[in-house]
Amino acid sequence: MSISTKIASALCCAALVATVTGCAVSGTPVPGEPDVRGLETGTYPTDRHTYDDTAGSKGALVEGTRMSAAVVPAVRIDPSLSHGRGGTVIPDVERALDFVANVSEPVLENREFVTGYAALGSDKPDPDGQTRPAADATAITTALLRFPDATAATLAARELEDVDLAVSPDNRKLASTEYPEAYLHWRPGVPTIGAFLAHEEFVISLFVQRPRADSADLISWVDKALAAELDQLSSFTATPYDKLAELPIDSERLLARAVVDNRAGLVPDQHSFAVYSTGHLVHNTDDQTTRQRLIESTGAEYIALVDGGSVTRVSDLAGAQALMAGLIGSSGHYDSLAAPTDVPGAKCLQLNDQGDADEEYRYRCYVPYKRYLGIVSSDQEPDVRQKISAQFALLANSL
Repeated sequence: MSISTKIASALCCAALVATVTGCAVSGTPVPGEPDVRGLETGTYPTDRHTYDDTAGSKGALVEGTRMSAAVVPAVRIDPSLSHGRGGTVIPDVERALDFVANVSEPVLENREFVTGYAALGSDKPDPDGQTRPAADATAITTALLRFPDATAATLAARELEDVDLAVSPDNRKLASTEYPEAYLHWRPGVPTIGAFLAHEEFVISLFVQRPRADSADLISWVDKALAAELDQLSSFTATPYDKLAELPIDSERLLARAVVDNRAGLVPDQHSFAVYSTGHLVHNTDDQTTRQRLIESTGAEYIALVDGGSVTRVSDLAGAQALMAGLIGSSGHYDSLAAPTDVPGAKCLQLNDQGDADEEYRYRCYVPYKRYLGIVSSDQEPDVRQKISAQFALLANSL
């Protein structure tokens, strides 16, 4: 299943199908709000909670989710690149080989690759049934690879270029006058270019496709992408290598505000228990232009993803309501569904005949609460109604 399938369609949440029964909720009613103790929330926990654990052995993965803020969306490289093709954590060497040549594996291992994040974008959707851009598309993959220190990154950039260049005797080196320290190569007659640039403890890896094989044109696009990525990276503070294990798993206390079936034993997982910058929402949308505007106008900051749901922190209640309206407006093959009447502001949707139940959840509900937007999904209508009630109750009890 690709990045843009069922996970991304529900803001990158993994599927959850639960059988639940009605029960009351603990908590204290707030003036002007319903008494959440009377809501039908099934067996979902709704009391105030905190995940105090640190990342431990999952430190690299947690750092990878943080790096969603360090990779520039394609649309900010060039406005024409408005079609997001996905954004994902690169948690290990095996996954990194999806973004660099397979012969790079010894380099990544010897230079102790830590983690990474990659974002893909293009100026048009992939052809139906395909996972690669059309031949006449402009497409860019930006992979940000983290190493223990700047020395390792510098060596890795040079060695990644060497092994990539050696893949074919037809490959040729190119040079950028804007970034002379970058390594570039292409195969004459082929409209693609690869590039590596070391920057502090990172290596920026680029793969650019254009409709025509013109080396000067390809270099100009590398320069454009590097300028945008370096600007994005300048505002990101990397966690020191020896402090990765100490990263809190829920530094923004957003995961604790997201409804889950069972809180016991939860560990960082990039799809079902993670906190991202809202850049992750831009990377994973078909229309990055509209999504970027929505993120900026609502003051969205972070999103916590859990099984079948998410919580996004925005500027205020108006921002939460606007974010909900924007996401519903871009939800695709869904029709309106009556939401529980005792959950203020809640909106629900159901997948229609134009949708694909193997790729998308059958039911989805949204609820804004103060500066938060909660989203829940399920393949069962009774479950999604209990989950949105539980999400409202948990947000109310958490503040």
